[in-house]
Amino acid sequence: MSQYKYLTGFGGHFSSEDERCPNSLPVGQNSPQQCPYGLYAEQLSGSAFTAPRSENVRTWLYRKLPSAVHTPFLPYSGAQHLSHNWDEQPPNPNQMRWKPFDMPGAKQKSVTFVEGLHTVCGAGDARARHGLAVHIYLCNASMDTSAFYNSDGDFLIVPQEGTLNIITELGRMTVAPNEICVIPQGIRFAVKLETPCRGYILEVFDGHFCLPDLGPIGANGLANPRDFETPVAWFDSKTYTEFHVISKYQGALFVAKQKHSVFDVVAWHGNYVPYKYDLSKFMVINSVSFDHCDPSIFTVLTCPSLRPGTAIADFVIFPPRWSVQEHTFRPPYYHRNCMSEFMGLILGRYEAKEEGFAAGGATLHSMMTPHGPDVNCFEGASKAELKPERIADGTQAFMFESSLSLAVTKWGVETCQKLDAQYYECWQALKNNFKLSN
Repeated sequence: MSQYKYLTGFGGHFSSEDERCPNSLPVGQNSPQQCPYGLYAEQLSGSAFTAPRSENVRTWLYRKLPSAVHTPFLPYSGAQHLSHNWDEQPPNPNQMRWKPFDMPGAKQKSVTFVEGLHTVCGAGDARARHGLAVHIYLCNASMDTSAFYNSDGDFLIVPQEGTLNIITELGRMTVAPNEICVIPQGIRFAVKLETPCRGYILEVFDGHFCLPDLGPIGANGLANPRDFETPVAWFDSKTYTEFHVISKYQGALFVAKQKHSVFDVVAWHGNYVPYKYDLSKFMVINSVSFDHCDPSIFTVLTCPSLRPGTAIADFVIFPPRWSVQEHTFRPPYYHRNCMSEFMGLILGRYEAKEEGFAAGGATLHSMMTPHGPDVNCFEGASKAELKPERIADGTQAFMFESSLSLAVTKWGVETCQKLDAQYYECWQALKNNFKLSN
């Protein structure tokens, strides 16, 4: 895949035009009587017109044809395991762990990114614009004559196996394992690939992802704004006899036909954009004295709720770092949480559970369900010599954490056949070490 160009920064106002059409951006106004090159002006709004300036996001697109030029949308049945039905399974408070999900092989039936969407869990209602869903994508074929957009919310995509070549209305980007990307609500995109791919998606209905406040950390640290990358303008010059536009709307899929590519945007300007981020650039903040810090210090992006300090969803990583705490049990502590924690492993072996939790798999620890290190991790860390050491080298684990109580779908419980019924056993050998005298 070719090396694409990017604009850098998070939350800024960008301007871009395809280099094949210089001066294609109108000067000094958004909607002139006649746009350069005979283009159409179209605004894509990601917030209400009257939203505060700090939260107001929109982008002006200058394209060959307006997005409205398509046939009526009809139901689309290509993604059979995409679901927002949170009532199809009875509630289950147990710790859950999934073995790696199966990818379709290169010689198996062609499965595109959209066709390979599988919902594991979620909560809320896309119609009320409140909630989230967690999906797994499993695919082996490119979207060559189709594009997809999500009317329900933002997609945060976490590749685990295989590189995604993502074409968006605003330009092109490649997203490889240990990178992430965000496709905001309504932006049309297609995923092309060269090998079978697997990964995770966090979908939020409420608002948009933003950088967490740093508070006492100060001006710098965690994910720095300068490290986020947005694609530059690019338009598809191919001709099509039939192009399909797939829409996710109120949890269901629909498809419309048109005779041109949706990727016909020659120039654009605005602050409502897709972007990618390399997780290896995360600036880790950690304790240098004693005790294990809360995992919130590893938050990359957050989607805030209306309650201050409480998120609809946080995207948290556990990257390579130094561990130097004194007089401390260094791995994650045992705890019960008022949040829901869905974890995935991109590569390597997670420090608190080196056995059983494999790359391409997942865990879910629901609200107030106890969890923590397995017996081997506890025994080893309780007796280890506490010297400075590197941990998690060659590893990248992540967590989707939410203030909502997540329900697991039928695919997640039964159909995928990856739920590990023996997960609970990893804590059963923990011993009662209580002594009346210390």
